[in-house]
Amino acid sequence: MKKKSKTRFHQLKRIFEILHGPNGCLWDKKQTYKSLIPCLKEEAGEIVSAVRKKDYHNLKEEVGDLLLLVMFYSQIAKKEGRFDIEDVIVELIKKLKRRHPHVFAGAKATSAHQIIRNWHKIKKGEKKKS
Repeated sequence: MKKKSKTRFHQLKRIFEILHGPNGCLWDKKQTYKSLIPCLKEEAGEIVSAVRKKDYHNLKEEVGDLLLLVMFYSQIAKKEGRFDIEDVIVELIKKLKRRHPHVFAGAKATSAHQIIRNWHKIKKGEKKKS
């Protein structure tokens, strides 16, 4: 199963490289962080709608559309030499581990309420450092 996922993720990355390459899609290559904002808002709204309707078949498609935008933003950043999707994933992994010390660092948590309180405390500390 992992090999299959890894292969598909690499295929997705390659598709974005092709779309943004010399023989790629002119529309895709013209997009900017700002030009994609309306798409991002629309897709987030469609996810909310699918969840509210419990339309899980559509939810799968809408989550894919949101992933498309994550890939799009990452590809633009890669072309500008800022970061790529791998960097996004590395940062997300670090954040998840930092914000779940009760799972990854041996901290104790006795309730969901305590976990949320700790999450906000950790997040607030992160914001002060940046």
